[in-house]
Amino acid sequence: MAEEKKKASALDGAVMTAEGLSFKGVIMNAVVENCTGCDRIAEFDNVSYCPSYAQPAAKWSRGICNFATHVKGTLDKQGKAKVNPLKASKRAARGR
Repeated sequence: MAEEKKKASALDGAVMTAEGLSFKGVIMNAVVENCTGCDRIAEFDNVSYCPSYAQPAAKWSRGICNFATHVKGTLDKQGKAKVNPLKASKRAARGR
């Protein structure tokens, strides 16, 4: 009597075409090595894809992907997290 509920996949409705995986009208590229360990990765036909960004290699080309769930923020030489200087000056002006 109790029906099993299907777990909703991030790539529901995706279709494999000659160009690649088509999802909502966008051609998705497979994830790169840097994406290994991310919680956002979804598999389709035994190939891993990122449903958050169609071209994962482009996200990693300029540093850390902002969608990555497995990477922590970087620290500077003094061991403090990097802070945007504009935000820091506004906080200092408010007295924080």
